[in-house]
Amino acid sequence: MTAMTALRAWLAGAALTLLAACVGVPAAPDTEWHDRQPEQASGSTAKIAVAARNFMVSTANPHATRAGHRILKAGGSAVDAAIAVQMVLTLVEPQSSGIGGGAFLLHFDGQAMTAFDGRETAPAAVDEHLFEKPDGQPMAFFDAVVGGRAVGVPGVLRMLELAHRRHGKLPWAALFAPAIELAESGFEVSPRLAQLLASEPQLALDPESEAYFFDEHGLAWQAGHPLKNPALARTLRLIAAGGADAFYTGELARAIVSKIGQHPRRPGVLALRDMSGYRAVVRTPVCTDYKAWRVCGMPPPSSGGIAVAQMLGILAHRNLPKLAPDAAGLNVEGVHLFAEAGRLAYADRARYVADTDFVPLPGGSVDALIDKDYLAARAGLIGERSMGTAAAGAPLGIKLARGYDRSPELAATSHLSIVDAQGQVVSMTTSIENGFGSRLMVQGFLLNNQLTDFSFVAADADGPVANRVQPGKRPRSAMAPTIVLERRTGHVALVVGSPGGPAIINYVAKVLVGMMDWGLPVQEAVDLPNFGSRNGPTELERGRFSPEQIVGLRVRGHVLRIANQTSGLHAISRIEIHGEPWWMGGADSRREGSVEGE
Repeated sequence: MTAMTALRAWLAGAALTLLAACVGVPAAPDTEWHDRQPEQASGSTAKIAVAARNFMVSTANPHATRAGHRILKAGGSAVDAAIAVQMVLTLVEPQSSGIGGGAFLLHFDGQAMTAFDGRETAPAAVDEHLFEKPDGQPMAFFDAVVGGRAVGVPGVLRMLELAHRRHGKLPWAALFAPAIELAESGFEVSPRLAQLLASEPQLALDPESEAYFFDEHGLAWQAGHPLKNPALARTLRLIAAGGADAFYTGELARAIVSKIGQHPRRPGVLALRDMSGYRAVVRTPVCTDYKAWRVCGMPPPSSGGIAVAQMLGILAHRNLPKLAPDAAGLNVEGVHLFAEAGRLAYADRARYVADTDFVPLPGGSVDALIDKDYLAARAGLIGERSMGTAAAGAPLGIKLARGYDRSPELAATSHLSIVDAQGQVVSMTTSIENGFGSRLMVQGFLLNNQLTDFSFVAADADGPVANRVQPGKRPRSAMAPTIVLERRTGHVALVVGSPGGPAIINYVAKVLVGMMDWGLPVQEAVDLPNFGSRNGPTELERGRFSPEQIVGLRVRGHVLRIANQTSGLHAISRIEIHGEPWWMGGADSRREGSVEGE
């Protein structure tokens, strides 16, 4: 930078600071945010949209994408491909998901939309004080995470088996072949995995994790290191031959329970009966109409479907197409409206949404929270200036006596979107919660710490917290696998989802607005700057907003947090080329994902 360039930059910054002072809003130094994120950023790589005529798969890692493509090319269904992808992700992206965790899968077969719930469950021996210290105060986050205390019963395998029984085409065992082959032959440690390993202090405390992820000097493997996992290959062979029962009973179940219960500092109480008793659940998706589309997502225990539907229902009362991005970037008024809609949705989420097998929603279903009149009234609360912190609504005209959730939700997660040659569709979000989960490795895979998605306090002055810990309960999630249909034709228009902890809801809603309101192609919608609010400060992605945009938001009363926002959006849209339907796939530039199709 030349001296003259530096002077011009300083003068511009000074002018903007003076403008901010004149309108009575905070100046730039307040905007930096260094709080811990679900998964740290590892750089950005530009991605190009991929077009295909017959089938397509978009996942978080090229090895996983190739595995899904292999299954689809062999005539497999979208569910078949999802199983192969998940097994490979267990190997190559262990920090984010795996067979030691849980998942939500949304499926469309051309006629019916089905939600498969593979969320973890709390052991029978826990109580609502699981994450409270002896004095009743909540534990520090990592005191709860690392070790056996926060491990829930893994659900992804039982859920995938259930989905395969209904929608699989290829034999169950054949779907494990890509991951077994890769685990035995080895794969190169990716730059993202290497960076996360190098900054992870707790993983080496577990002997099995240390032996696998670090060299003899205790240093994390660097990018490009060839890594084999024969223990995982053996585990996958057992499951391929014996089905999910091989995981939930027998030697694998005993190894999991032993590892959790014998942790030297923070043992857990998960028992063999918890493992053998786990059941995946088929639930009714949350679907809502938005303009020319039918948008469907996951019901509780995920809050994603409800919150996305609420945001769209609130934003429907504003002219968003008029606020489309231009050459200068995102429209400040559009960011303002989106953030305010998020505040309102997240306020209801924190008050009302939990595992509905334990705590019913207002009115006993999702209907009251996504009612058009209710959302119209909520939309009326949005003014020219930010409301700061929104209060939860009263969807039935009565505010329920419930406490406000306090769960840290620093979730490490992955997402995959798949369309098969028959037009069946899978949108699946999968997680082990925090990066590298509980840091406990068993038979080649990591165990989740998903119970920390429960509230760390059971009640407050307003009453019991809906998302408190209870035996057998599934912790609330923000995962938001989404499938959008054209209302007129019933055709699939979009398959999308993302990792990102509680910010997932904003990431997915951003893509929906980008495509449905602003008419952006799928890759451009994915690559939009991340922004929104979780009913706190308005969060902006670092390096993606101009000083003018920042001042414009402050003028509207927004308190800003600027930080890396490491979404991992994977989306597939339906387009027409010369009157023929094609698929167009996008992968988030913020992670290592890829798209393949034919």
